[in-house]
Amino acid sequence: MPFFINSKPESRREAANFALMTAFVVVGVAGCSKAQPTSVLGDASHPAPVHFYTVAEETARRRIQAVGSLYALEESTLSSEVEGRVDEVLSDVGDNVREGQPLVRLDPRELQFEVDRQRGIVTQVRAQLGIGPNDPPPSDPKKIASVQRAEADLFDADQKYKRAQEMFRDKLISQQQLDEAASRYQSTRATYTVALQEVDRLKALLVSSEASERLAEKKLNDSTIRAPYPGSIKTRDVHPGEYLKVQSPVMVLVRTDRLRARLAVPERWAGWVKGGVTVDLHVDAFPQETFHGKISRINPAIAQDSRTFEAEALLANLDGRLKPGFFVQASIPSEKEEKTIFLPEGAVNYRYGVYKVFLLNGDHVAERQIRPAGQTEDERGRRFEVAEGLKPGDRVAVAVSGELHDGAVVQQAGGNAGNTPAMK
Repeated sequence: MPFFINSKPESRREAANFALMTAFVVVGVAGCSKAQPTSVLGDASHPAPVHFYTVAEETARRRIQAVGSLYALEESTLSSEVEGRVDEVLSDVGDNVREGQPLVRLDPRELQFEVDRQRGIVTQVRAQLGIGPNDPPPSDPKKIASVQRAEADLFDADQKYKRAQEMFRDKLISQQQLDEAASRYQSTRATYTVALQEVDRLKALLVSSEASERLAEKKLNDSTIRAPYPGSIKTRDVHPGEYLKVQSPVMVLVRTDRLRARLAVPERWAGWVKGGVTVDLHVDAFPQETFHGKISRINPAIAQDSRTFEAEALLANLDGRLKPGFFVQASIPSEKEEKTIFLPEGAVNYRYGVYKVFLLNGDHVAERQIRPAGQTEDERGRRFEVAEGLKPGDRVAVAVSGELHDGAVVQQAGGNAGNTPAMK
């Protein structure tokens, strides 16, 4: 008779649990017996797929790297040219102003009084000369009324003196009468000479008084301080009610529609920087954008402390996004050409401060440390220039996926050997 017919319920549950555990163990053992040993990509049985890049020399035209700062095209401290009390301040810090726009107004009343006084003097002198307000000074003084009157008196005295001489010879008049005629002639002749001299004096006075009038008008106009060029207000130093002396500073104006990029260029490039070339400029505020300027000035002297010389580039800034004081990095084209080696960015591995590549050696790769000279970007994409570690003809391996390691077994992916333009 089977044993479970007479067994208790607890015994039956224990038996079932034991059978289930036994089944799990059997299945686990069977599964382990069917598993394959794990493998590593890059070993002899599983070579890593790679692309190959054959190293070759290229002729590269050098670009000069320099750093510097942006400066305003112009920066001026505006001062008062006349004395007076500040009546209005029309602009403040940060305001954009146009050329000729009023910035500060002084009280103009005293200056207006001086203009009126000078105009009165000019009118008086013109009246003495007998000319209108817009007439030029007379070129012939004999056309002046006072001179004509003196000339007429002189002619009359001259005629009377001649007749008196004839009558004295005929003994018709006395010596005293002749002397009186001669004295009157000498007096009228002196009066005529004085009249001519007075015309010259009045002409000189007219020139002087008209200059004084123009100076007074200029001072009246200078009571309004205006922007000499379009720009922005950097600082403001005055307030309404203040009394300004001549040359008192009122504002600092900067012109930013164009900027100066002053660049420190290493002295070894002194023979390769030329005026008028277009430079590429980058600022941290807009890292994805390239701005352009033209070399306008080159300092002929080398700074002894930094062993650099200054090159200045002008660049447009009509939208005002660039600010004076920005740090700028520049790339300047030159005529210098050299043989060099470039690698696509994807062929260079960087880790812990070390740049390295993997060179093909038979059917496996060997790790090689390199020293890059910099990065460039052209129609082939972003590439590294290699200064040391490679020579023409070396074959660099680039993993299709994952990473390579020193000694990894590789095989070419795709089919055609040689350069792989798709690698970046």
